[in-house]
Amino acid sequence: MQTLDIISVNIWQIVISLCNLVIIFLIIKHFLYKPVKKMMDKRKEDIDKELAEAEGVMQDAIAEKQIWKEKLDGAKAEAKGIIDDAVLKAKDRSDAIVADANEKANSIRRQAETDIALERRKSEEQVKKEIVDVSTLLTEKVLGREINPEDHKSLIDSVIEDIGKE
Repeated sequence: MQTLDIISVNIWQIVISLCNLVIIFLIIKHFLYKPVKKMMDKRKEDIDKELAEAEGVMQDAIAEKQIWKEKLDGAKAEAKGIIDDAVLKAKDRSDAIVADANEKANSIRRQAETDIALERRKSEEQVKKEIVDVSTLLTEKVLGREINPEDHKSLIDSVIEDIGKE
């Protein structure tokens, strides 16, 4: 039979292996874990700092957006006021032009009525004169003599008045 040397437990071997494990752990902790942890903490601080800056920039952007929105609203209101003012001025000017045109039309109409009345009077005077001339000729022929102008005028005026009354 074979001996069980292969499976034997050597305490010193275990202790030395444990010591080696602790020493390797301490070396790794000292040379790797602490620098890696430092680097991770620094990266975390950098990331937190960048996040804080980004938050600040975002707040500034929101504030700027609000300022520009207010400016845009103000510009829109100002533009609306300018447009309303221009429309009001255009309406006033239109009303003034229409009133001026109406006034000119009325003036032209009054002038035309005055001209018509004047022409009517001239026509009436001319007709009277022609009637006087014709009646004078007729009267001279009928009477065979000449009538003096004053008698003739009074006679014709009375005839014309009688015709106007009828």
